[in-house]
Formats: sequence, C-alpha cells, structure tokens
Amino acid sequence: MGGSVLISGAGVAGSTLAYWLARQGFTVTMVERSAGQRSSGNPVDVKGPAVAIAEEMGVMPQLRAAATSVKRLVFLDTAGRERAGVSLSAFQGSAGDREVEISRADLASTLLAAARDHAEIRWGDAITGLKQAGDAVEVTFERGAPARFDLVVGADGSHSAVRRLAFGPDTDFVQHMGMYVATMPVDHTIAGDHAVAMVNTPGRAFSVHPAHGIPLAGFFFRQKAVPDFDHRDLDQHKRLVAAAYAGRLGVYEEFLERVAGADDLYFDSVSRVRLPHWSNGRIAVVGDAASSLSLFGDGSTLAMAGAHTLAQELASTSGDPSGALRRYETRHRTLVAPRQRGFALAGPLLVPKTRTMIALRNTAARVLAR
Repeated sequence: MGGSVLISGAGVAGSTLAYWLARQGFTVTMVERSAGQRSSGNPVDVKGPAVAIAEEMGVMPQLRAAATSVKRLVFLDTAGRERAGVSLSAFQGSAGDREVEISRADLASTLLAAARDHAEIRWGDAITGLKQAGDAVEVTFERGAPARFDLVVGADGSHSAVRRLAFGPDTDFVQHMGMYVATMPVDHTIAGDHAVAMVNTPGRAFSVHPAHGIPLAGFFFRQKAVPDFDHRDLDQHKRLVAAAYAGRLGVYEEFLERVAGADDLYFDSVSRVRLPHWSNGRIAVVGDAASSLSLFGDGSTLAMAGAHTLAQELASTSGDPSGALRRYETRHRTLVAPRQRGFALAGPLLVPKTRTMIALRNTAARVLAR
C-alpha cells in the first residue's frame, strides 16, 4: 500500500507497528501524549509469536539483558508463611525457553528505540479530531497543526482516544470485569530475587515482583465499577487502594502505607474491550485499544503479534486498505479470543473470592508443584 500512516501511542503495539510499516516503505508519524514512560506496571511476557517478531527486529538481546530472573510463584499468608509455590516454567508458551519476562517500560522503550530512527514522533500531543475525506483522514491535534494521512491507527491503550473518535464512546465497548489493579515500585522483595510473592485475602491479592532490580508491588482487588472513576486521578486511586486493604495485610501493612506517598502509582480497572470491527474506513485500532484483557502478562505478546499482522497485511495491499484491515482482523482474532475467554480462569486463580477458594487454589498449586 505505502503512503502515510499516523499511529496514536508509542507503547508496545505502536512502536512495533511503526517499525514494521517503516520497513515496508510507509511514512510513519507517531503521536504520544505522555512526555515519558512510567516505571510502574507489572512485568509482561514476550512469548509465543512475539518471540519471533522480536528476533526479527533484532531486539531480543536487549530484552534478555533486561529480563527478570523469576523462577517461582509463592503464595504467602498475612503472617509471612509460605502456603504453596509453583514453578513458572509451567506457564511457558510455544516458544519455550526463548521467552522472556520483562517490565512493560523496558519492553516499550526497547521497541521504541528500534522504531524511532524510522518514524517521526510528536511527544506531548494527542489527537482531538478525525474526519475521513475520500482517500485520506484529516486529523486535528491538541497542540500541533492539522494534517492529512492515508491511514490512522489507534494503538493508544484501553482508554483509546482514536476508538472513541472513530467508533463511539467507551460505554459501548468497554466492560468492567469487577476488579481493579494498582502497581508501584518499592525498595525490597519479600520472597527473594527469583520469586514472585502473592498474599491473598478474600477478594484481594497483594504481590511483590522482584522485576529487574526494582521490585514492584501489586494490589489486585474485586470491586464493582466506581461510578466516578477517573483513570488519571491519583488521589482517588490512593483512596481506593487504602479502603480495599486497610487492616488486611498483616506483616505487609508497610507496603500499604507507602501507597499514600507514591508519585508513580499505576491504577486502572480490569476491563474487557470488545468491538464488532477493528476498522472504520481508513481508521483502525490495534493492541489494547482493540481487544484488551490480560491478567497473566500476555497482553504485550498479543499487542506485538497484532501490530506485526497489521503491518504485513497493509504491505501486501495497494490502494484501498479495507481488504488488508479485514484480513488483519480475521487473523488476529484467532489469537485474541481464547485470551479474552481466559479471564474466567485467571480471575479466581489470582484473586479468589473466599477463604475456601484460596485454600483450594493453594492445594492445586501444591499438586502442580509435585
């Protein structure tokens, strides 16, 4: 197809897409609202199809250098006693020991470094308007001058502005799954440098992941949708975490105390994004903007795979991109559908609702460990 493409979002999906489109001769512009990347956010996996994509991009050595060295997941009680544990090798995908676990920030920065030599990046800006005009899309920005592009792709996450502008309000496509998650960097682990520790009470999970030298604390808790929830309101996020965990962490209460003073706290609803179609004319969405829901860290794998498939299909088409966008969607939905259905299993494993369910999960982990 060739031509000019605007990508909203310089994260995992956006950077992967920018790299592969530029390799195929497209003129690529990326627009990113954030001025930099946060260090919070649970580690993610590069597994299955994403491994081959990273290898083709030549970034696998950098990813391995920044990878975590986690071997086990251990379940503790609020007194600090280990109740069960399981080797994480049990969760390896089709690429086996070629797969890596890495912080989301390190993955995104590595992919962006590979793409930035081939794409223009507009930092600190955002799309405010999209108007399809024949064989182009007219775009207005918060700060920059208006411009025309042959194609616009929203890779701007589950709160995608492109999706709202081109497909409709979030209420039409985003479903709250009864859970919230918060993460923040901390200064020490609780189960050593090679184990993720998880502490459960009914409807709540607290974890500390050693990551790559900067441990990350995670708070996962069940709660109905907060009516006035704002994913950018840090003070509201701190209040919600405090209300959910106060007096429930036992010997780990110190971590809750640190939430109040945190300036790098990631917080969001666990939500499922479902669209009947991933494209509208010359506007498309990819990654979490199209189909988010992952509790086991494989959302980044899906984002990389979707971006690569989209670039492949666009590169094989001349003129009208509609056929390429339909083929991208058909191919990638086969990967996404089972992950979205998997929430029914992942939710009870990570955040059991009752003490009985916690005990059953721990027993199952001990059996698996044997």
